[in-house]
Amino acid sequence: MRKSWWKILGLVMVAAAIVAGLLGPVPVLPILHETIRNVYFHVPMWFTMLTLYLISVIYSIKYLGSGKTEHDLFAVEAVNTGIIFCSMGLLTGMLWANITWGEPWPNDPKLNGSAIATLMYLAYLVLRNALEEEQKRAKISAIYNIFAFPVMVVLLYILPKLTDSLHPGSGGNSTFGDLDMNSQMRPIFYTSVIGWILIGVWVFTLRYRVRIVENKRNQLD
Repeated sequence: MRKSWWKILGLVMVAAAIVAGLLGPVPVLPILHETIRNVYFHVPMWFTMLTLYLISVIYSIKYLGSGKTEHDLFAVEAVNTGIIFCSMGLLTGMLWANITWGEPWPNDPKLNGSAIATLMYLAYLVLRNALEEEQKRAKISAIYNIFAFPVMVVLLYILPKLTDSLHPGSGGNSTFGDLDMNSQMRPIFYTSVIGWILIGVWVFTLRYRVRIVENKRNQLD
């Protein structure tokens, strides 16, 4: 029970954020209207994805220094879990864009950058499956992963700020936190972010444990 407190905390925070996010008051805003509630779901998906990708990079660096298989498995399962939250971030973003901008995927630098970053991490998983020799696969994918993370940050957060963009926080636009989120929304938003990150890390550790069991079973076979 003592080791599971953060998992319970994550579940409670996410549940509270969902209820408050759907039923709590929100400011009356032009264009956005009630869709501002999506900020409680869309943005936390990206924060969780970034956290998992960062964990993956850390373990890729550790693997290059130690050569331990568990570090490689931590790295790949963090990416596998991050891809799940990336998908949910894309879907909630497309839904939001369709309502506020009139189409699910307008030609926008932030959206195009997120698509390229997603393909880049899917390529990481394809690369791993393409290499059969275990140590070679782990080493090459670790190097790829270390370089992919800063490129992803550039695609999602640096380039969109240098060009015109519809997306809040990019292309000179203010972020939601600057204009649209009031004192009632911020506690729910931060609760949702922390809760989803905890859930993401929990799923990642579960995937790692399953991978360990599968590897042991394959060795016995």
